[in-house]
Amino acid sequence: MSRPAPGPRARMSATRKRLSQNFLTDPRIARRIVRASGIGRGDLVLEIGPGDGMLTRHLLSAAARVVAYEKDPHYARRLGIRYGGDRRIQVRNQDFRSVVAPREPFAVVANIPFAVSTDIVRWCLAAPQLTSATLLTQYEFARKHSGDYGRWTKLTVTHWPESELTLGERIDRREFFPIPRVDGAVLHIVRRPTPLLPAASHAQYRRLVELGFSGVGGSLAASLRRGHPARVVAAACAAAAIPTDAPVGLVPPDAWLTLYRRLHDTRDPGPGTARH
Repeated sequence: MSRPAPGPRARMSATRKRLSQNFLTDPRIARRIVRASGIGRGDLVLEIGPGDGMLTRHLLSAAARVVAYEKDPHYARRLGIRYGGDRRIQVRNQDFRSVVAPREPFAVVANIPFAVSTDIVRWCLAAPQLTSATLLTQYEFARKHSGDYGRWTKLTVTHWPESELTLGERIDRREFFPIPRVDGAVLHIVRRPTPLLPAASHAQYRRLVELGFSGVGGSLAASLRRGHPARVVAAACAAAAIPTDAPVGLVPPDAWLTLYRRLHDTRDPGPGTARH
């Protein structure tokens, strides 16, 4: 005797579990997320994993154009049929991580698959024309990358001169289906209109971050002494108010900018500051 075919809700649960994504169930939350993104009538918006379109309908009300990338062919087909006559939206059955970023300014607004959150944040930070990203992800992930723990990730520090990452609304896990084990939260990424460092300095700044996060010696200062004289590192740490025994994760991004300027920028080192 054959088993009865699973119902739509059971299929949805199995599919989203496989793709590590959970649907929002409250349209009011979806509306708040779109409102918090700051997108406007003239904007191009990319949506990742739209699923049943809970965010999509609000994005279409707020933006000029929406390109929705859905990896699941079932939901891509459903959205394509639903919006088949609407020229403002394109639905593409594609893994977002393989997408080539638009050459025009655009924003990203999405309830993203938890398992690939880091990949998506990296994609957003690397896209030259991205203006902002509003990403609903795991609460702990959003706290980690916004510095809400008082600790900072290498990814956030690396891109801080060009982009600011901040923590947005916390979403109770019971507002999703299937219900995940943890709460969600919004992570905002905003591209700075004017970078905090000139473009010519970005590669050198990132090499400094790589050196600082190399994990040698148990502190940021110890790692930096592998590439700079001890007295120069000590003077730079003092200028940035960084204790010489501070672990690298406890150093905020703005202090990294001071470190960089003291170690590499000779235009205005300050009185009595040693040069390298």
